[in-house]
Amino acid sequence: MSESERRMIEILRILNKQNKPTGSKLIADELKEKGFNLGERAVRYHMQILDEKGFTERMGYSGRQITELGREKLEKGLIYDQVDFIYSKFQELIYLTDFNYMNKKGNVVVNTSTIYSEESYNILKDIFTSGLSVSPYVNINNVKGQDSIEIKTICGTTIDGILLNEGIVSQPLYGGLLKIEDYRPIAFEELISYKKTSISPLDAFIAPKMTSVLNIINEGTGYIPANFRLIPSVGKEKTIEILSKLQKIGIGGIIDISEDGENILGLPVDNGMVGIGIIGGITPFCALQELGHDINIKIGEELENFNELKPITPNMNHELKGHKQNIQSNISFILSKSWNLIQQVDLDIEKKSGNIIANISYINKEDLDEAIKTMQKSYELNKKYVNPHFQIISHPEDEEKVGIATICSLSIDGLLIKNGIKSMPKYGGLLELTEPPLFIELISYTGSSIDPHKIFIAKNMTSIISDNRPKRVLASLKEIPFVARDHSVYLLDKLSKLGLPIYKIGKPRELTYNAKVDNYYFGLVTGSGLNTIAAIKEKGIDIEVKATTKLMPFENMDKL
Repeated sequence: MSESERRMIEILRILNKQNKPTGSKLIADELKEKGFNLGERAVRYHMQILDEKGFTERMGYSGRQITELGREKLEKGLIYDQVDFIYSKFQELIYLTDFNYMNKKGNVVVNTSTIYSEESYNILKDIFTSGLSVSPYVNINNVKGQDSIEIKTICGTTIDGILLNEGIVSQPLYGGLLKIEDYRPIAFEELISYKKTSISPLDAFIAPKMTSVLNIINEGTGYIPANFRLIPSVGKEKTIEILSKLQKIGIGGIIDISEDGENILGLPVDNGMVGIGIIGGITPFCALQELGHDINIKIGEELENFNELKPITPNMNHELKGHKQNIQSNISFILSKSWNLIQQVDLDIEKKSGNIIANISYINKEDLDEAIKTMQKSYELNKKYVNPHFQIISHPEDEEKVGIATICSLSIDGLLIKNGIKSMPKYGGLLELTEPPLFIELISYTGSSIDPHKIFIAKNMTSIISDNRPKRVLASLKEIPFVARDHSVYLLDKLSKLGLPIYKIGKPRELTYNAKVDNYYFGLVTGSGLNTIAAIKEKGIDIEVKATTKLMPFENMDKL
């Protein structure tokens, strides 16, 4: 991205944040804060270009405001920049938090969620009473002309900001799902790194069937969204003192704090550091989602003056007990879990036989015929993008279910490696089939413990057989040394003829469908074997997506 493009993206971000007509002076001041030394005249020049592109519009003497097209540009147009932006956005919010817990004045970071009924609101109050939140302080706004209630809740990032103001630097590392047993935190079971994703880590885990907040409230066991960060161990005593004072005024959510270099909640902590787990601020809304209520959740979006917030409930019962000590979690990132399988791929392209990696998803036998019809439709509509290979296998335990095996895109890495080409899976993504196609979400394989494509399916983000929105398919970006490009093209052409979807073979320093690879490498974009499975989910058929992964002979696969 050129410097000029970067400036224009920052201008769009400023306008999007302001959400009202804004003049060039304010924009120039904001840009200066972000390290861009542009005067008002230069800002006006850039905004003229944005006007011409339809990303902004002039509103008389009041200034400019962002258009819907401009918002789409922010969301989709520079996804490679968005991967870095998520982490930097939280760092910016941490810096701008100026809440003083002594006089209860200043800005806190808030999540903004929208519910659509009085029933949802009444249930939400009861959920907050359980204590599974950062704070009972909320800002409630009935949206004019709509049957909806907007609720702002305090985000755990506020605590990072308060600590920074006290001279204690925290490092937000992961957002994930924390396992609870008998009201006692056990260990994180899924994680996404804040530095490796275009989607906020907790946002990735607030899909239906991922959390079980209600079960924890009622029975003490389940999964909640939570964050993990580190602080220097010399700041622990002061941190505990600050957290104690925050708890007294209604800001908490601390799950536990480790000793110096002590393993906590299943995660390792370096010597000289202390680990802290904090409940996700949107946890109460996950419970509403589990009940099937219509809800829209936005994480860590903005700052709000604490004076604008009031307790949603007068009492909070803190259900969670202290965590179990020294739990050794087996959690590892998805790529680490996959290397042994990748190494064993031995598909012979000429003989069309040998082992590939298969994803196994389970479905009720009674739904199988409809599922196969849906898979067939997904292939007929998107032959360039959908892998037609599958195999029906028995369920290991349940006679009422069967497995649908599809070819995992990591098989392509295995085949290239078998032929002496280092192929490195970099991102799992959501690809929108515009012209040209563009990645609109990316999650790093080295920064997630769960297959990114499972997340996109769980959050209903694909659009493979739907007619009412742009086509969106699951795809992977791989990184290969440029010196091996000619050999790779030869092999990938043969793989494509076998029916494995090869979308794009990039060039060095080229944005490959808007995703970036390192210098001296080229990007390879391939289709996911889960696209047909995502289509089944879109159809409304109950399916357990990618329950397991194993090696299977390619020659045994059927074809749609």
